[in-house]
Amino acid sequence: MGVSRIEADYLIETAFDPRAAAEAMAGEQSSGTFVKVPGQTAELEARSAARVEALSALEPIETPSLPGARRPDNAPIQRATVTLSWPIDNLGPSLPNLMATVSGNLYELGQFSGLRLLNLRLPDAFADAYPGPRFGVEGTRRLSGVVSGPLVGTIIKPSVGFGPQETADLVRALAEADIDFIKDDELQADGPTCPFDQRVEAVMTEIDRAADKTGKKIMYAFNLTGDLDQMRRRHDLVVKRGGTCVMASLNSVGLVGMIELGRHAKLPIHAHRNGWGYLSRHPSLGFSYVAWQKFWRLAGADHMHVNGIRNKFCEDDESVIASARACLTPLFDDKPCLTMPVFSSGQWAGQAFDTYAALGSADLIYAAGGGIMAHPAGPRGGVESIRAAWAAAQAGETLESTAARIPAVGQAVEKFGG
Repeated sequence: MGVSRIEADYLIETAFDPRAAAEAMAGEQSSGTFVKVPGQTAELEARSAARVEALSALEPIETPSLPGARRPDNAPIQRATVTLSWPIDNLGPSLPNLMATVSGNLYELGQFSGLRLLNLRLPDAFADAYPGPRFGVEGTRRLSGVVSGPLVGTIIKPSVGFGPQETADLVRALAEADIDFIKDDELQADGPTCPFDQRVEAVMTEIDRAADKTGKKIMYAFNLTGDLDQMRRRHDLVVKRGGTCVMASLNSVGLVGMIELGRHAKLPIHAHRNGWGYLSRHPSLGFSYVAWQKFWRLAGADHMHVNGIRNKFCEDDESVIASARACLTPLFDDKPCLTMPVFSSGQWAGQAFDTYAALGSADLIYAAGGGIMAHPAGPRGGVESIRAAWAAAQAGETLESTAARIPAVGQAVEKFGG
């Protein structure tokens, strides 16, 4: 922390000398190009050129990870980690231009058969320029009333097909089950079969009814993904109706869309990462989540999806936990910008024990769709099983002992596996 220049770490793969390839990266993304040009003086380069700050060779590989890279004389494929740095005066504290600087044309350079952004370190000027999450962990707990343990949450399922009243009927059942958090599926926004305005009215009627009865107001993340004006209007409707959360699909609205929503929002923003796989699934291309999430946290994301332990997708558990830790790690010394990680994807009571053991924190949203809806005792049993499992995990118990002691957890084990 406390860096004076922008720093970015990469994994590279090249048939050229890695040092020369790294210098090509630095030139392409700052003051150089493929040939010396007029005005490219030593003084200008000293002021504006990116620098190769570190390079560490890794084991070579036999076959290029990706097609299309140049390979002179069938040269061996070298791998290395590289750190580049840029003077902030090249771009100023601008997230969109930061994205162009640290990624941009790099992925198209012919020297590379693999290139992945691993991490970023930013000068404090970015903390001054962007608010970051306004609610994060602390504000989410305050608005939800959940002062300890995870927020036990779920997703409206089926993802699409319900109208506003059917959605509200499910919310009523989930409220009776003592749920903490509910979110729209990312596929449900403002379609003709479930218009946003009508869904907000129907859902908030049920949330208010439950709050009057129990004193607990469920946090519901309404998916307002759309054009900028649409998102602002939808956000304001949720505020007017007394809602406590909105949701946006990051890759759909883009970085500028998220920045503008963050500046406008008076509610926590639940940031969904759908589409993340096309940025990350190949291990030698794209972004690591550790680097990628920093853009969105600074833009204003209060919650960010990180997948889940033993999920239904392709990501391994180690990567999931690293992502969640990243969200809970301060970005700057004087501005933590902590974002609440959201665990989802095939989650049920059983993963609570491994999740807590690996993360060492319950500052998270634990969103189980089938793990709650498909529980043998219904949503009430699903919520009870997850809440009990997390309490047991934090107390140092095992899944086996908890399943033997608490029927709802035992039923979950029988239904979903050991």
